[in-house]
Amino acid sequence: MIEKQFKNLNEQIDILRYKGLTIHDENYAKEVLFRENYFFLNGYRHLFMKSSSNKKFIDGTTFEELYSLFLFDRQFRNIIFKNLLIIENNLKSILSYQLSKKYGYKENDYLKNKNFTTDPTRQRQVNDLIKKMKRQVRINGSQHTATMHYITNYGYVPLWILVKVLSFGIVSELYSILKKEDQLDIANIYNLEIEEVANYLSMLSNYRNLCAHEDILFENKTQRMIGDTLFHQLLEIPKMDGEYIYGKNDLFALIIMMKQLLKYDEFNDMCIELNRIIENLKYNLKSIPVEKVLDRMGFPTNWSDLATIRKRVEM
Repeated sequence: MIEKQFKNLNEQIDILRYKGLTIHDENYAKEVLFRENYFFLNGYRHLFMKSSSNKKFIDGTTFEELYSLFLFDRQFRNIIFKNLLIIENNLKSILSYQLSKKYGYKENDYLKNKNFTTDPTRQRQVNDLIKKMKRQVRINGSQHTATMHYITNYGYVPLWILVKVLSFGIVSELYSILKKEDQLDIANIYNLEIEEVANYLSMLSNYRNLCAHEDILFENKTQRMIGDTLFHQLLEIPKMDGEYIYGKNDLFALIIMMKQLLKYDEFNDMCIELNRIIENLKYNLKSIPVEKVLDRMGFPTNWSDLATIRKRVEM
């Protein structure tokens, strides 16, 4: 196995130039590479390559273009992340309200096994998740201001406080082990099917982690797929072999999920922000068209029309 050796900034510049990248200002390029990391920046090179076999940059590709795509993905990730936090907070609020109303507000009441699915194949998962949540009560009872306040003054932690310290992943799993009637109550609020909500939450939890760790977002593909929606139909997304070519397991699928979980105005504001940074990227790209980036993201040319379509509950 060939070891990867450390390369200083001059050597990194030489490698990029050898691959055909145009660098007009070496000092600027070195500053960017020093602050952003050659490995991370180089992860955005693929769209600028002549082909999958010819791993040289398209003639005329500049360092500024490569960095523009890097910055675009960061901006996109930040926009998505802050709106995922809105969805996460809404879900936690709705779930804690529904369960507290039905099962009580003390952890000894709402964390009873009988409050969850009786499916024998899920009992180990139920037990494990209850243990995780009880552990969070213990840990945060002395570390988190809100939980500490309730334990000190009342001797218990209500669910609407506990959800504050639960990860999106745990909340997603919590929904998956609820009784069918409780899942349905929550799904109805979003005007979705139980299976849709469970699938969406699992996928959104993974996207949240991806965003939080600054992984490459724009070309991410998921193993899970979302089902066909009314939005695929209304946007007239083309099909291949009976399957929609966009909006199934790509970034546009994420946008479709968020369309159904955010309020109309929230989603519209998000699309305005996304359109702004796409237009900025379009201005900065010279060697490739912005449509090439959008295609890698799974965005149809009329993607922004999604913002003007009312949700199913409003149609």
